[in-house]
Amino acid sequence: MPLRKQEPRPSRQCANHWIPASAGIQSPIHKIIFTKTCYAAAMSDPICPAPKHKICIIFGTRPEAIKMFPLVHALRDMPGVETRVAVTAQHRDLLDQVLDIAGIAPDIDLDLMTAGQSLDELSARILTQLGAALDAEKPDRVVVHGDTLTTMMATIAAYFRKIPVAHVEAGLRSGNIYSPWPEEVNRRVTGQIADLHFAPTPAAADALRAENIPDSAIHITGNTVIDALLATQAHIAANPALAAGLDALAARFAGKRLIVVTSHRRENFGQGMAAIARAIARIAARSDVAVIFPVHPNPAVRPVMEDMLAGYANVALIDPLDYPHFVRLLSMADIVLTDSGGVQEEAPSLGKPVLVMRDTTERPEGVAAGTARLVGTNEDGIVTGIFTLLDDKAAYAAMAAAHNPFGDGKAAQKIARILADVHQHAAQG
Repeated sequence: MPLRKQEPRPSRQCANHWIPASAGIQSPIHKIIFTKTCYAAAMSDPICPAPKHKICIIFGTRPEAIKMFPLVHALRDMPGVETRVAVTAQHRDLLDQVLDIAGIAPDIDLDLMTAGQSLDELSARILTQLGAALDAEKPDRVVVHGDTLTTMMATIAAYFRKIPVAHVEAGLRSGNIYSPWPEEVNRRVTGQIADLHFAPTPAAADALRAENIPDSAIHITGNTVIDALLATQAHIAANPALAAGLDALAARFAGKRLIVVTSHRRENFGQGMAAIARAIARIAARSDVAVIFPVHPNPAVRPVMEDMLAGYANVALIDPLDYPHFVRLLSMADIVLTDSGGVQEEAPSLGKPVLVMRDTTERPEGVAAGTARLVGTNEDGIVTGIFTLLDDKAAYAAMAAAHNPFGDGKAAQKIARILADVHQHAAQG
């Protein structure tokens, strides 16, 4: 569904304040509309209020956008807060899919994606260009998410300017700085600088305490991806056309056990990716299964999968999906096979067993709860894990019925309230 965009109306009293109103950018998920208006005018107060607390939310990838759009909307609904969105576009096309569906137009778009860029090059460009943006914006606080290069470099850029940083999805740790790589270190660096830590689970909070983060800085909120998932699922139920692009595949594979695959982790490039492809080929040799694989465009992923799997009639290698279609795909799945962090959280919310193609995970809560199982990138391990769930009804039922430990869909509201309260207390004291 295309976005309806309008130029914002000018304020009658104050050009510096943003609140929800009746024209602007419409989100097909939340039907939330924004315009530039004076908050004092909206509250029938003839006097313009004191300047709002200016928060700059920074992200750059599709997973970050999915997990942050509920918080952007929650903060924009919060009186006394001016919310600015800056994106690095570390994933250009994949990021834009989510922004369009969520109805978010970035205030700052650095558009840093270039083909074949190294981690060194990307890090330097994020640091310098975000630094310049922060100098121009002068926010009171920066909010980052998770474990990307954008997260770490935005945090460092804010630190250089003594701007406090809040970290959403804080405290996830694998214990191995090379798995996930480089994400584990990105998180740790961010955690040492941030002064507010929004931990999705008690285990994540415990990991922060083990690193001497004070209790007063840690808030257990749940994971915002559950907010995004549940909101999107409800919107698809109300408007099935949002995810109708999967109708043909649903009909094609009707009656088969559906395995959904995602794979894109850097630590799996090379031999790991080749082993994953061989395992999928062996799984696809069964006549009772079908595989749908939205293939990441990275050249370390797509050619490997196409070379090994293109000839299988029961394997669909498709382009990356927008978020409503991906949520529907997870709903269709019998089993999810992934190396993604976010999918480890999303799939259990829909009652789907998750096999994780990694040797470690920074989300051990899923493994402990029984919703996820580590199978690594060993070809035999992947095949054995899938076949066990296909053939052992008790094993499948145990994973499908396990409790999801990642949240209740209200994380964004909790985080927005805490951020607003922190500002209010600072202003009063």
